[in-house]
Amino acid sequence: MLLSVLRRRCHIASKRLSGPGLAAEGRVLRAVLYVYHSRLLRHRPYLALQQVEQCLKRLWKMNLVGCLETLVELIPKKSTSEAHTECLVPSQPMLETVGLKILGGCKLILRLLDCCCKAFLLSVNHLCLKEFILLNTVASGLLSRLWFVVQYQCVLQTLTSLYGVLSTVLHLVSETQQTPYIKGFTFPSDISDFLGVNISSEAKEQKAKMLRTKKSSSWMKKLFPAMPEAVSKVGKKRKTETCTSAMKTRSIPCPVDIGETVV
Repeated sequence: MLLSVLRRRCHIASKRLSGPGLAAEGRVLRAVLYVYHSRLLRHRPYLALQQVEQCLKRLWKMNLVGCLETLVELIPKKSTSEAHTECLVPSQPMLETVGLKILGGCKLILRLLDCCCKAFLLSVNHLCLKEFILLNTVASGLLSRLWFVVQYQCVLQTLTSLYGVLSTVLHLVSETQQTPYIKGFTFPSDISDFLGVNISSEAKEQKAKMLRTKKSSSWMKKLFPAMPEAVSKVGKKRKTETCTSAMKTRSIPCPVDIGETVV
C-alpha cells in the first residue's frame, strides 16, 4: 500500500516538474537574457533575472525528474505485490539519493520563487522610473507568469508530500537492513524543519507583495496616459498603414527602447 502511494506521488511530481509551462517560461527567460546581454550588464532588474535563470538551470541540471522515473521503475507494480507475500523494494542507497535530491529541489524552488518576487518588484520600480520600458514590461510579465506557474501547479507542495512518503519508506527499509549510502547527514522526518519556512505562509506573503504592486496602477497611467477617442482612431489607422508598408518593403524597423513615454 505504501509503495503504491510512493509510486503515484512520484508520477505526479515528475509530471508537474516536466510540464510545458515551466519549460516554456524558462526558454523565454533565456531568450530575453540573450537579447539584452550586451546592453544591460549592470542593470539591476537584468541581474535579478540572471539569478532566476541560474535557479532554473540548477533545477534542470540536478535531473530530479530522471531520478524519480528511475525510482518508479524500481517499485514493484500492484499485481506483483498481490501475487507474492514478499516483493522487492528500492534499496536504501536509492531512497537516500532521491530523498537528498528532493530536499535540494525544494530548496531551489523556494529560492526560485524568492528571486522571482524580488526581480518582479525591481522591474516594476524601474518601469515607474521610465527606464528600459520594453525590457521591464516583458520581465514583469514573465516573472509573474513563472511564479504563478510554480505555485498553481503545486510543484513545491507535491515534492514535500512525496518526501513525507519517501521518508516513511526509507525508515522501514533501514530498519530491515542497515546499508547507509549517505553518511554524516540525518534525513529530517519533517521537511518543514529542513526548509526553515512555512511554505503556505511564505507563498501568501510573496503573492501579497506582487499583487499589491500590480494593483497600484498609477504608474501605468503615467507611462501610457489615456488618449481621446479621435486620437486613438487616427493612431490605429497610422499603425495599420505603417504595418502594411513595412510588409510590402519587407523591412520592419527595429524598436528602440529609449526609456521615454510613448503616446
